[in-house]
Formats: sequence, C-alpha cells, structure tokens
Amino acid sequence: MTATTHAASPRTAPPRAAGTVGRAAQRSARRHRNAAAGVLMTPFFLLLVLVFLVPLGTAVWLSLFSADEPGLGFGPERTVFVGLRSYAAVLTDPTFLSGIGTVALYCVLYIPLMVLGSLALALLLDSGVVRLRSWAQLGLFLPHAVPGIIAALIWLYLYTPGISPVVAALAEADITVDFLGLHTTLPSIVNIALWSNLGYNMVVFCAALQAIPREVLEASVVDGAGPVRTAVRVKAPLVRSSIVMVSMFTLIWALQLFTEPMLLHQASPMVSSRFSPSMYIYDAAFSRTNYSLAAAASVILLVVTIAVSYAVTRFTNRVDAAKENAR
Repeated sequence: MTATTHAASPRTAPPRAAGTVGRAAQRSARRHRNAAAGVLMTPFFLLLVLVFLVPLGTAVWLSLFSADEPGLGFGPERTVFVGLRSYAAVLTDPTFLSGIGTVALYCVLYIPLMVLGSLALALLLDSGVVRLRSWAQLGLFLPHAVPGIIAALIWLYLYTPGISPVVAALAEADITVDFLGLHTTLPSIVNIALWSNLGYNMVVFCAALQAIPREVLEASVVDGAGPVRTAVRVKAPLVRSSIVMVSMFTLIWALQLFTEPMLLHQASPMVSSRFSPSMYIYDAAFSRTNYSLAAAASVILLVVTIAVSYAVTRFTNRVDAAKENAR
C-alpha cells in the first residue's frame, strides 16, 4: 500500500498591517488638525455669536414688538406683537428714505475719492520720488490715529464762521465760503472722512505694492515703461484684490455714516437729526424712545448693507471671470 503525501503549500496572502497602520495614522493626523482648527476658530465663533448674532436676534425681536399703554396712558405698560408694522413705518417714512438718498450721494462722492486718493498716494510713495518715505507715510497715517469724534470737533472749529482761522483767511482774500451751507455740508463731511481715513487705506495699498515681485517691475522698465505707465499698467492691476477690499470696507463704513453729521448737527441747521439712517435710528431710540422703530430701521440698514456688498462681490467675480475667459 502506497501512501501519497502532499506538502502543505504556504499561504501567500499580502500583508495588510502596514496599510492599516498608515490609514490609522492619517485618521489620527486628520483628527488632530480638526481639533487644532476648532480650538483656533472657537474665539472667532464666540465673538461672532456675542457681537453679531445676539444683537441681531435682539434687534429682530424688538422690531416685532412694541410697548403699548392701555386707555389714556394710565395703567401698566404692556408689550404687544406688531408684526411687520414697524418695518412698514420705516420704509414709508420720508425722512428715512431721504437719509438713504443722502448716504447714497455721500458714497458716490466719498468712495472714489478715498480709493483713488489713497491708491495715488501709495503709488507715489512706492515710486521713490518722495524723500523720507517712512516719515511721509507716518505723517499721512497720523490723522487716522485721531478718534473720529475729536477729528469732527477739529473740523467743526475750522468750519464755524467767527472762530475759524480758515474762514477768516478766506474772508480777507474776499472769498466767502459757508462750509456748513445747504450745498456744502455734504462735501464738508466727505472732507472730514477723507482726512481721517485716507492714510489708513494708503498703508494697506503700500503693503500690497511691496508684495509685487521686483522682477515684474524690472521687466516693465526694460520694456521702456516710464514711472506713470508702470504705476497705471503694471502696479495698479497687480493690487486689484486690495482695491476691491478697500472699496468694500469703505462702502460698509460709509453706509453707517453717523459721527460726523451727528456733531455737525449741533452747529448747522442743514444737518437734521435724521440726516442718515444711523442718525434716524439714534433719534428713534433715544429721542422718541421708539425701540421697535429703531430696531426695524437697524435691520433694514443691515439688509441693505449685505445686499450691496453681495452685489459688489458678484460684479467683481464676474469681471474676473470675463477677464480669465478673454485670456
């Protein structure tokens, strides 16, 4: 009897231990990154909730309710639900609509002067024409360090006839200018805002210009471009993202115009207590104690700001996409 013995062939299954360990390490690294990102983002979200979402929710709640005194004003005051009545009252109030128109005109005057002026100063400093560049940059930035209220008070002193050395000097030259007149009040406010914020935006543009590769500028010089052409055709397009950012922030701040007209209101009858939407909100809340109306106006102003910012962003993205397709 013959016995046949078959040798057991060893298993040739591929080892998976290394792959499993690698995937586990990747998952662990991903968890650590997510945890680190969560820790770093926590302060932002806390500030977002406390500074923006909670006040926004409070404003929306106040706009939907109003204080009501029963009878002839005797008895306890009660809070009643009014729905969208406060929003309708704001949107049909001629003074609020007039304030929106005033701020729109202010934006038309202020934003181009601010953006183009600060960009021109930054290009001038970056060109090397100005000597003592650091001192010039510091001198232009210093007005931004002055608080807005103090700046408005300084310019109110310079605008007021009888005490202003500027008005007195112009009068000696037979030039009569009423800086707080009917047609000059808004340009006077634009001048205050320009004096305060021009230097800050100039610094933003200077930082963007410093990031331009020197090889690009040297190539433009080799191609025969002069200083003006280099600034307009080379430098300005390369800092376009900074121009859009400055324009956006300038627009947002312009829609909230308050400090300058609020102080000029004390000296000029041309500046009413509801000159801008922000002043309308202040007057409704603290002069008329109509918190529902003030809250509704605040929400409407926020919606307008978000809508305009979104429109500008969409327009900018479309222009960028069109340029990319043209290439």
